[in-house]
Amino acid sequence: MSGTEVRNQTSVQEFILLGFPGTWYFQMALAVLFSVMYILTILGNVSIIALVRTHPWLHTPMYFFLCNLSFLEIWYTTACVPKAIGIMLVTSQTISFTVCLLQLFFLLSMGSTECFLLAVMAYDRYLAICHPLRYSSLMNRTFSAQLALASWLCEFLAISVLMSLISRLPFCGPNVINHFICDIDSWIALSCADMRLVELEIFIDSFIVVMVSCAITLVSYIFIISTILRIPAAQVWQKAFSTCSAHLTVVTIWYGSAIFLFLMPSAQNSLDLNKIVNILNTILTPLLNSFIYTLRNKKVKEALGKTVSGILSGFRKVEISSK
Repeated sequence: MSGTEVRNQTSVQEFILLGFPGTWYFQMALAVLFSVMYILTILGNVSIIALVRTHPWLHTPMYFFLCNLSFLEIWYTTACVPKAIGIMLVTSQTISFTVCLLQLFFLLSMGSTECFLLAVMAYDRYLAICHPLRYSSLMNRTFSAQLALASWLCEFLAISVLMSLISRLPFCGPNVINHFICDIDSWIALSCADMRLVELEIFIDSFIVVMVSCAITLVSYIFIISTILRIPAAQVWQKAFSTCSAHLTVVTIWYGSAIFLFLMPSAQNSLDLNKIVNILNTILTPLLNSFIYTLRNKKVKEALGKTVSGILSGFRKVEISSK
């Protein structure tokens, strides 16, 4: 069947997102909670980018990748949270086919990009700890920029194939999506076409993205741990683990939810559980990332402390001059 014929069968051009069940007060409480988390996520990740840009000693590959991750988190959470808040406030429960497709594209592509950025960051730590003398020459500015660009570009192109297939699906029946975002499983279940090709593409993309990036991260940490265990000095152990602890915490949270969402058969999971894991993946993780990297990273804490003290001293000078 040609693309034109399929489009002619598509009668549903608008969908209704149900969001979360509950009373009006529960919906308002959720809307406030999501709003606070969204604002904190934006402020936290913008602060990391600003700190790295304004402090020269943070101009290293590790913090370059961290800036990429923070930039991604800002747009990743923006792709779903404002719409979710609108659903809870009962001001914007409908979503058009095009907007739903765009939201799904950004969520999947940025989620895939985050998987590979985390893998690249693990590889960076592997080079720094296992090959410290050659680290500067191996992970130079050109190579780190190429790794970051590949993480962004390859996943956007890969997801484009899946989006091309989904954009051709006909929707001719129910238009209610029991979710707060255009979740891929909940959405394509409404299609009245044969889903085998789309489901196969979803499985292939999910397997490549999650398993390959997870394997790179896992192998990197196996080499890191084996190298650290061969070092006799306890202080070196502590320093090595401190450089990896923040990243390892983020990786554990992210891959735990990602593996559940993309590799577990959706039919075996309740919709409410799926929504909770999506909250963890799309809202809580971007919020935690900024705080984890700020509170568990010594150099970022030092930069933050100097910035805050500089701002306070500036206020004192203004106050003294006004007197």
